Amino acid sequence: MSSSPKSPTMRTRLTLALALATLSTASLAQSTAYPGVGRPATPKEVAAWDIDVRPDFKGLPKGSGSVAKGQDVWEAKCASCHGVFGEANEVFSPLVGGTTADDVKTGRVAKLLDPTFPGRTTLMKVSSVSTIWDYINRAMPWTAPKSLSTEEVYGVTAYLLNMGGIVPDNFVLSDKTIAEAQARMPNRNGMTTDHAMWPGKGIGHNKPDVQAKACMTDCAPEAKVSSFLPAFARNNHGNLAEQNRLVGPQRGADTTQPEGSAPAKAAPAAAPKADAGAAAALALINKHTCVACHGVESKLVGPGFREVSKKVAGKADAVDYLTAKIKAGGVGVWGQIPMPAQTLPDADARAIAQWIVDGSKK
Repeated sequence: MSSSPKSPTMRTRLTLALALATLSTASLAQSTAYPGVGRPATPKEVAAWDIDVRPDFKGLPKGSGSVAKGQDVWEAKCASCHGVFGEANEVFSPLVGGTTADDVKTGRVAKLLDPTFPGRTTLMKVSSVSTIWDYINRAMPWTAPKSLSTEEVYGVTAYLLNMGGIVPDNFVLSDKTIAEAQARMPNRNGMTTDHAMWPGKGIGHNKPDVQAKACMTDCAPEAKVSSFLPAFARNNHGNLAEQNRLVGPQRGADTTQPEGSAPAKAAPAAAPKADAGAAAALALINKHTCVACHGVESKLVGPGFREVSKKVAGKADAVDYLTAKIKAGGVGVWGQIPMPAQTLPDADARAIAQWIVDGSKK
């Protein structure tokens, strides 16, 4: 039995076909808006990036984590950089300190107005729990961002707030209780939008608090501010051109030459023979972000690789020793800045260790 053009079945099919044609046309229009440049993101791709949490807690995933759970995670994954009590190390700023029980009551941190107080901790400045939760979720731990589970993020956030005296020892932070923690943030009332840096209805004033008027006549001469480095101090830290990281656009000046002079041209040298092992090791230290803390020839956060090469030179078990140190991390051998444990494969750790023992060749 055939369907009439006016039957419900036929009308449904025609409507569906028209809708598909419309979607296809819209998709084609989007993909040709910028010919040869990408494609529209799919809803699934957008959702994967859409992980931010707003101050009104929109975007916060369901879940929970206790202060006790957070302490376990903190000691395993956070304390090496941020200190056992949030006091941090030589590289990172303290997270905890500078707030009082009165600040929790008033929502304004008194020491922010004290010019004699030596520093500004995270809990002194941040006004919203969502900022802390969001940052931990997307960026921590430093060596493995986005690796914490939702429960771990809730727990670490709860433990951090507990160290600051904001929530009690038995507190369980969750999408249901986060508003309770927010109501006790020491600097919750210390932020304002009255500056109108973000103009808009409902966001402070609609106009900025300054009126800029262009000078047209009898204008004051433009101030010229400049600074310079004395010639005797130019090379105090060694030739900067030789201390470039292996990643990024930074290019240091040749500080062995006077400022403004053309770079010294080295005599042409015979092309070195390709070292497959060195090339592979250099690729590994970039892949595993070792260069974020170590230069090849000079110290960054941690020692330069060639410094390590000299220190272990002549040791029979140098490769085994360095492999273990890379995997386990540690502190004290090169100062008080700790190196977190690394999660790279054993084979990669051993290849890097062998490269260091062989002299950290480029």
